[in-house]
Amino acid sequence: MFYRRTELDNGITVLTESIDSVRSVALGIWFSVGSRDETPAEAGMSHFMEHMMFKGTPTRSASQISEEFDRIGAELNAFTSKEYTCYYSRVIDEHLPTAVEILSDMVCHASLADEACVKEREVVIEEIARMEDTPDDRIHELFARTLWPEHPIGLPILGSRETVGSFDHSQSVAFRTRHYLTGNCVVAAAGSLDHDALVELARTHLADLPVGPRSERPEAASPSTGRLTVLEKDTEQAHICYGVTGLSARDHDRFTLAVLDNVLGGGMSSRLFQEIREKKGLVYSVYSFNAHFQDTGQFAVYAGTRPSNAEEVVRLIQDEFANVLRSGLTDEEIARSKESIKGHLVLSLEHTRNRMTRLGKNAVTDGELLSVDEIVERVDSVTSENLRKVAAEVLTGDRVLAMIGPFSTSDVKHLVA
Repeated sequence: MFYRRTELDNGITVLTESIDSVRSVALGIWFSVGSRDETPAEAGMSHFMEHMMFKGTPTRSASQISEEFDRIGAELNAFTSKEYTCYYSRVIDEHLPTAVEILSDMVCHASLADEACVKEREVVIEEIARMEDTPDDRIHELFARTLWPEHPIGLPILGSRETVGSFDHSQSVAFRTRHYLTGNCVVAAAGSLDHDALVELARTHLADLPVGPRSERPEAASPSTGRLTVLEKDTEQAHICYGVTGLSARDHDRFTLAVLDNVLGGGMSSRLFQEIREKKGLVYSVYSFNAHFQDTGQFAVYAGTRPSNAEEVVRLIQDEFANVLRSGLTDEEIARSKESIKGHLVLSLEHTRNRMTRLGKNAVTDGELLSVDEIVERVDSVTSENLRKVAAEVLTGDRVLAMIGPFSTSDVKHLVA
């Protein structure tokens, strides 16, 4: 097995992948909490907590945390998704104990002081404002809300001005108490390290993390009918997300869907890029994307075009879906897609942070952790018949369309009729 795994008595999981050819270690402390675990009134709290963990503990100020990592020449950052939050660092191997101790202090003992909450609320609200002024980012949150309108997995990761503006010390403490538990915690590391030594570091420095089980999550229901959301805005370019419910992170057919995704919109040789940009000249950017979550997923296409071309672009996307369903993919397309996927996989795993992320993400979401050889085997085993089956299952689902541009819902509702 390419990795080692230990579960501590209190429920914390430690995963490592040793890489002899490097002198660095990528370390992440992961928690199974993201925007899908929030109530509507808490929208954005997981991301807000990510910020607050850097704002000081009883023994360290925010500036001291930064200074200590700078002193050892380490990277320090964090990120929040719909299903997890990760605090990570990349350090020289000899400084791994220091990184574990400081990150553990942050996640176990962050002060979450009211004064810091007030300041950080403004920082996050500025981040929301930036996202709202970037429609090619905002359209993805709009699409998720349209795809899952009644489930928290559709909530925006950043939250809203209204929700974030209410966050304070008591709310932050309550959220941490509910979610920052040993059963939700995974320590993942890749690089020059000793597994047993990291296990002892985690056992020592995360001892104050409250003991509790892995949080349960309500299942995300798919839309029962076609859905449309239009954000009417006076823009020079219309932003479009068109798609369907996808496959979950443990679905065996996810590799087949990855091959299909790559052929449809995975690069400059893809059908959508060639048809909509190269032949028609209607867009600068068009691509498909395929996201997996614990119990669901999304498969969609993004395109940006002049408002006058928006309907034609949506129709062309629909036509490509129909072409796949009618005629399948060619042998050449399938072969090219497989090699592209394998190449990107191998290149991505030359970075220790990507290897650590693969370990942590799969563990914290109960995913399937496969070796590179196992993934390559799954990709190579995809057949044209598999592709027809998955295309018929996924691409015939209820269509969802989200748009940002200078038109109303009534202008475009016929596109999902």
